[in-house]
Amino acid sequence: MRTITYAEALVEAIAECMTEDDNVALIWASIMGVGGNNEHVERIKTEFADRIFHPPISEAGICAIATGAAMDGVRTIVPMGTASFMFRAWDQIIHEAGSAHYMSNGRVKAPVVFHVVHGLRGGGSVQHSQSPQSMLWNAPGIEIALPSCPADAKGLMRTAIKSDNPTVFIDHQRLNRTSGEVPDGIHDVPFGVADIKRAGGDVTIVATSLQVNQALEAADVLAGEGIEAEIVDLRSLVPLDEDAVLKSLAKTGRLVVADEAPPRCSIASEIIALAAEKGMDLLKAPPQRVNRPPVHVSVSKPLEDHLMPGPKRIAEAVRTVCG
Repeated sequence: MRTITYAEALVEAIAECMTEDDNVALIWASIMGVGGNNEHVERIKTEFADRIFHPPISEAGICAIATGAAMDGVRTIVPMGTASFMFRAWDQIIHEAGSAHYMSNGRVKAPVVFHVVHGLRGGGSVQHSQSPQSMLWNAPGIEIALPSCPADAKGLMRTAIKSDNPTVFIDHQRLNRTSGEVPDGIHDVPFGVADIKRAGGDVTIVATSLQVNQALEAADVLAGEGIEAEIVDLRSLVPLDEDAVLKSLAKTGRLVVADEAPPRCSIASEIIALAAEKGMDLLKAPPQRVNRPPVHVSVSKPLEDHLMPGPKRIAEAVRTVCG
């Protein structure tokens, strides 16, 4: 084990996959959303310069190029930066990459990774603060990964690159500089396998991405009050590990879901629907969801921070279900 940053883990995963497979290529240069001149990307820019392509800045065009190349057998990675930019390429991502396998009756694959950074980043305002995971969840044919720590970032990215399906890989801007232990050597994390980041018997907190870390902070506070929270990190939405959620719920009987997207048709609402449909008899109290309010994001950081479903709001929701 060694301790590295989230951004370093992502770059390491890409570098390893590009070393292992000459068919892996990068389309566009804003690697990992950490900037084209960041020290962590220099190795990739130097060693694999012949497999990094720099189209003009047109999200629709870039995603079309990457999807077309993927259909022709190249494993493409598209670092798109802020998730808000995805909307300019919605058609290419959903109708082309996401539908290729179905529309070709299984004859065409599109192994492309669309890498984006979501969430409240600090002054991102309306157009740089989107969390589109719930929108993407309604687009069949697309895998969705949301890591919360460096080890999962590396392992899930390797899985995404090697997958024959299109994947949207969603990071949070505030995670890039966080550090954590990452196994030495090859480290793959399969999609569809949630991880228990903290064990507990009083309440289940389901989360992804940055909210996992915030849930862990809340759990530390709650432990001082005698409430032991179990943190379920979904890690991927497609495929979704329903069994892990229900197994934890059977243990605790109480459910809180932390999700940075707005509440309607969100991760939180879907997980609570899962609990209602398949685990109603397990519930000891009505579930609670902790979301970003469905409002525009201000450029003012204090106002933006007020929207964040952070540790304080998560802890309050837990106290409600445990009261």
